[in-house]
Amino acid sequence: MLLLLLAFAGGALTIASPCILPVLPFVFAGTGQSFARRGLPMLAGMAATFALVATLAAVGGGWAAHANSIGRDLALALMAFFGLALLWPSLAERLSAPLVALGGRLSQRAEGEGGVVAAVLLGVATGLLWAPCAGPILGIILTGAALNGASVGTSLLLLAYGVGAATSLALALLVGGKVFAAMKRGLGLGEWARRGFGVAVLAAVAAIALGADTGFLANLSLASTDKWEQALLDKSGLSPSHADGAMTIKAGDSGAARTEPARLASNLPDLGPAPELSGAVAWLNSSPLTLKALKGKVVLVDFWTYSCINCLRTLPYVRAWAAKYRDKGLVVIGVHAPEFAFERDIANVKRAVKDLGIDYPVAIDNDYAIWRAFDNQYWPAEYIVDARGRLRHQHFGEGGYDETEKIIQQLLAEAGALVTPTKAFEDKATGAEAAPDFADVRSEETYIGYSRAENFASPGGAVEDSGHVYQGADLKLNQWSLAGDWTIGPERAELDRAGGAVAFRFHARDLHLVLGPGPDGKPVRFKVTIDGAAPGDAHGVDVDAQGQGTVTAERLYQLVRQQGAIHDRLFRIEFLDPGVRAYAFTFG
Repeated sequence: MLLLLLAFAGGALTIASPCILPVLPFVFAGTGQSFARRGLPMLAGMAATFALVATLAAVGGGWAAHANSIGRDLALALMAFFGLALLWPSLAERLSAPLVALGGRLSQRAEGEGGVVAAVLLGVATGLLWAPCAGPILGIILTGAALNGASVGTSLLLLAYGVGAATSLALALLVGGKVFAAMKRGLGLGEWARRGFGVAVLAAVAAIALGADTGFLANLSLASTDKWEQALLDKSGLSPSHADGAMTIKAGDSGAARTEPARLASNLPDLGPAPELSGAVAWLNSSPLTLKALKGKVVLVDFWTYSCINCLRTLPYVRAWAAKYRDKGLVVIGVHAPEFAFERDIANVKRAVKDLGIDYPVAIDNDYAIWRAFDNQYWPAEYIVDARGRLRHQHFGEGGYDETEKIIQQLLAEAGALVTPTKAFEDKATGAEAAPDFADVRSEETYIGYSRAENFASPGGAVEDSGHVYQGADLKLNQWSLAGDWTIGPERAELDRAGGAVAFRFHARDLHLVLGPGPDGKPVRFKVTIDGAAPGDAHGVDVDAQGQGTVTAERLYQLVRQQGAIHDRLFRIEFLDPGVRAYAFTFG
């Protein structure tokens, strides 16, 4: 219920967002007409269509995006003819083309017997064209939809968001209708107002067709509602984590997915029977395992994905526990649930498991079957199952390692194992697995694909799914830009010609970038600079002191590891070969 209310509030706030501007002419073109027969049906159609399209886009993959693109083109054509009909109703009546005739009928029937149906159809078209600025609340909803799949809950949240937007538009339309009616009576401006709305509708069509709704307007800071939405999430106790798309209880002041460790009780709670480990598409380091067959063992289930920086920083502890307590009856099972498409490739996961030194069983959960069975929403997440098959502890995000190890010891003792309390594992990991310096992290995970991108500063914004030559920008803290010929897709940007670059102004000790070579798999050379110079001692493990490195596989690359005092720095990576794919920045 709380999420439904937050979704409604997030939608209502979109009226103050610049991304609502292109659809306002479609809504206000009916000002002065019956709200019950024109405004209300149109807004209802818009909200319902947005919920349907957003659900399909989140869970349907490429075919849904292609179908939505076709729907948007048809809606643009319909709205263009609607605008022409407002400008020249007599011309629309004479033209015989079906779409023009339909546009004319829509503009004329909005006040007649068929007005409700026509208004709903206009609302459907508006819903296809509306691309709201993705603030924190919508980000939570879409991430949950992508991970948990199609469901009634997903659709209800998206519908609540759409209804919230429709409600604020309805209030504005009611007020605007009264003002328009007074002007029409007092000044006789009805015909000119009709033509003015026609011009506004055509201008909106042009703006959407040119991508202004998802490019320029999405980057406007004026009237941004992100701070308002974040305030609502903070007060409700929920916040969208920028640590690999997980939603987590807010704790601490960093952007990583962390929670405060639970107090260790003398008797651990019984959280019910643990879900079964069924549905994995493959198993590594083991034949398929079941909790039923593992009764008598204490089982640690670790949800992770191999390009997740938070997961990589947790791995030294998980590996240590697996080795230290294996002979005492502990079974560690890694559940690899992918975030990016390349993480679904079993060969990539096999290589990562080998490179990361993981020797315990790993279930490849490409369909999120185990993820959903545990009702999990986090990377990383640990669930501990006792020898009776009962779930006794869960921990989300980084941290709480000492408490987790004590719970492992306690449950092993409950199962009859002789466990001598020992000093907790001390993390001495290096590279990307090294513990973060959260005190100096002021930059959050930032996605490069347009479906979740934020703070993109290249002039003109992102051009979706098409090659485009981008220009760099004068960056403020946590802004990033592209330079060169790139194609930006939903989850990544791909370099079409050599010489392209990515820049980010950041504040953190470590900077990582998830990268991969092109479809041909050829290595891609790159050069890193910090504030325009070679990194020197601040280079990461995947780059030398001169800033040179090579992308050879799809994974997380540590490019910056600073020494000493931390302050704002300008990072830039230039690629000397084409084809590289860039996915996301993370920091530590």
